[in-house]
Amino acid sequence: MRPQVVAHRGASHDNAEHTLGAYVAALDAGAEGLECDVRMTADGHLVCVHDRSLRRTASHHGTVSTMELAELAELDFASWKNPWSELDDEAPERDREHGKVLTLRKLLEVVADYDRRIEVAIETKHPTRYGGLVEKRVVELLRDFRWDEPGTPARVMSFSYTALQRVERLAPGVPLVMLVDKAQYWPMLRRVIGKDWIVGPGIDELTEHPRLGHRITRSGHAMHVWTVNTRSQLELCVELGVRAVISDRPAYLLELLDQGDV
Repeated sequence: MRPQVVAHRGASHDNAEHTLGAYVAALDAGAEGLECDVRMTADGHLVCVHDRSLRRTASHHGTVSTMELAELAELDFASWKNPWSELDDEAPERDREHGKVLTLRKLLEVVADYDRRIEVAIETKHPTRYGGLVEKRVVELLRDFRWDEPGTPARVMSFSYTALQRVERLAPGVPLVMLVDKAQYWPMLRRVIGKDWIVGPGIDELTEHPRLGHRITRSGHAMHVWTVNTRSQLELCVELGVRAVISDRPAYLLELLDQGDV
């Protein structure tokens, strides 16, 4: 079985991450899933932003948690990716709406309205000033779409074991992905995570620690791997029977898989 191709923050290799434009590009390329990071604004909205600070992606000195959604909506989240595009007469005209802050609700609406099943992997970021309220808001939003039950196209991921426990208590039907960024954490995590939890190791850890992937496979847990961008990385994931690969370059990985090149 070939792995599901999930767009990491959208088609973020060529587009500004977490923008509507990046996700539309990923869907147009045939991505089978979308991955996003979520943070909560000062007025309780979930937005798709990776960093707590807005300096890198919006050229602003503020932080997501201290600003209201209306304030974030005034910022440009796309120009940093191609800062000289306005000087290029041949560059395609950019839809301003595709470069604004993206709420999780809007992303889920796009997924729900699409003409084929698209899965969405939602990562909650910790530590955060709002603690467990983030997971509570995520589950409330999934309930609005009736995606808190078995068969949901949504799953929740985190590097925080406690965060995933919260989701399990609030919505036991939602699949959970325990993200792993250090190989040495696996022996401890293996003893505590739920038997149906998915394990999400980073591709660098799988590459640098060749036995890690086989150990996870032998434990009976499915694997979703991030961030897979090259042929050799994809080949390793296929060899290990990985169920989903999260990539900045979904079109490239789909091409390799469709052509049988891995």
